[in-house]
Amino acid sequence: MKTDYHVHFYLKLAKKNKAGFVPIILRLVVNGQRAEYSISRRIDPKLWNANSEKVNGNNRDAKEINDHISNLKHKLNRIHQSYIDSDTEVTVKNFMYDLRGGSNIKSKLLLAVFEEHNKRMDTLVDKDISASTASRYWTCYSHLEAFIKEEYKNDDYRLNDIDYQFINKLEYYLKTVRKCNHNSTLKYINNFKKIIRIALANGWMERDPFYNYKAQFKPVEREFLTQEEIVILYEKDLHFDRLRIVRDMFLFSCYTGLAYADVKKLTTDDIIKGIDGYQWIKTKRTKTDSVSSIPLLPMAMEILKKYQDHPEVKRGPYILPVLSNQKSNAFLKEIAELCGIKKNLTTHLARHTFATTVTLSNGVPIESVSRMLGHKSLRTTQHYAKIVDRKISDDMSMLRAKLHPESEQKKDKKK
Repeated sequence: MKTDYHVHFYLKLAKKNKAGFVPIILRLVVNGQRAEYSISRRIDPKLWNANSEKVNGNNRDAKEINDHISNLKHKLNRIHQSYIDSDTEVTVKNFMYDLRGGSNIKSKLLLAVFEEHNKRMDTLVDKDISASTASRYWTCYSHLEAFIKEEYKNDDYRLNDIDYQFINKLEYYLKTVRKCNHNSTLKYINNFKKIIRIALANGWMERDPFYNYKAQFKPVEREFLTQEEIVILYEKDLHFDRLRIVRDMFLFSCYTGLAYADVKKLTTDDIIKGIDGYQWIKTKRTKTDSVSSIPLLPMAMEILKKYQDHPEVKRGPYILPVLSNQKSNAFLKEIAELCGIKKNLTTHLARHTFATTVTLSNGVPIESVSRMLGHKSLRTTQHYAKIVDRKISDDMSMLRAKLHPESEQKKDKKK
């Protein structure tokens, strides 16, 4: 029985895409039987050398494709040798089974699976996920689509061909071509990783390409307003209704810790009488579906009363006239300039201010802050909130008074 095989690489010109690139096909022949296998690479036909069955040139793309072709040849040689060593029948079927990683199931395509996932996510908006989360998956899809076209000259990519190198190239592409910062890049990688987990769970992939992939988010210095800056913002005389509304919604978030999306959807049903007899907000967070329980501070109550007769509040179900997030952030920058505040005011910075300046720096335990923010983990709250120097100073002064009461008394006399 013959045990030899023949392998050829050629271009399938009939499958030219809109950019003019054609796929490279591996043709395997064993004992007169043949099978074909796309190697998930496309090139300009002018660059193909039919004699050497490689791409002409020394640029990065040509080198990557030629290396891939060489790796496939080496893999076929190893498979062939394993058949001889184990006295296994050499057939096209066996070859193709092992070449695909031991799977005879036709591999699904990454973008096709990703698109199907995203369409399902769209149907869950305002039910299980927020619109921004769904939008982020579509952005990740667009990044992957552009990456595959640029890096592999293809319209899609076989799931079973995704490996560690693919992930590293994607990370580099997001940081360089798409200009994403480190943390944004990792967030998109995590979106992509979810699709890989789905593929693995469904048996569409034989191995996890993330097995040896390690990456850590860089700690972010989150800005917040000081008490002095909050007072400046509150007392500033603003001459336009749009600015006054945005300022008040921002202050409402500063004194409740609610994210923009949760302020926007507040209704009278979310205001309840708490265990202490005072008014509380009890609502489910849009982002995580976890419950936030927040006693209303006087400033927050003042803002609610201020807008209870606003035309938009009277017309609709919501208790505050919240502008769009895009407009709010644009107007907050204008307000910051008018107030002489140098920080980048955003709707989310108000949440940081609540965690840091309003609560933790005034001695509210982090466990209580975590509950009010609606965090599922205390670690998330620690990530958000920083103790300001004043709180540290006050705490250490109390300790100093206990340990050395005489020195504190002398200090008071001098004052």
